[in-house]
Amino acid sequence: MRIVGPECYNLSVDSTKFSVTCPKGTTTFSGLATSTLPKLYIVAVDANPVYVGITRQSMRARFRYGFTASGRNGYHGYAWRHRVKQANLYIWCHEDAPPERSELDIETVEAEIVYLTRQAGQWPAYQTEIHFHASTEIHRKIASEIWRTITGKEVVG
Repeated sequence: MRIVGPECYNLSVDSTKFSVTCPKGTTTFSGLATSTLPKLYIVAVDANPVYVGITRQSMRARFRYGFTASGRNGYHGYAWRHRVKQANLYIWCHEDAPPERSELDIETVEAEIVYLTRQAGQWPAYQTEIHFHASTEIHRKIASEIWRTITGKEVVG
C-alpha cells in the first residue's frame, strides 16, 4: 500500500457552507484533494479527529454533497457541519489501489483510525457510519502513522 499525504487545509464552517485555506494561503483545493484516486480524509478539531471518511470524488464535490444534503434518500450530510466552526482537514491518497478492490484498503485504514480514536477515549464525535474489514499489520501501521500525524500522540495499547 502506497499512501501519500497528508495535505492539510484549514476549514471555516457553518451548517450550509465551508471555505478552505491551504498552507500556501490559497482558498481552493489542489493536489491530492482533486484526485479521483481513493482518499482518506480526517476533520480534526484541536488535534482530535471528529470525523474520518473516504472518497474517490474530489474533496470539493464530496464536501458540497455533505454540506447540501437535506435528508432526502436518508442522507443528512455531515453531522459536524452544524457544530464545528473551525477545523483542520487532512487528506491522504492511496496511489496503488488495486482496481478490483480499489476502496477496500483505504476503508480498512479508515476503520482502524476510528478504532484508535476510540481507544484514546471516545469515538470521533460526529462519526455516523463506519465499515469494518479484517485488517493486516500494514493497515494498522498506516493508521498508527496517520493517528500520530493528527494527534501528536503515540498509539494507546
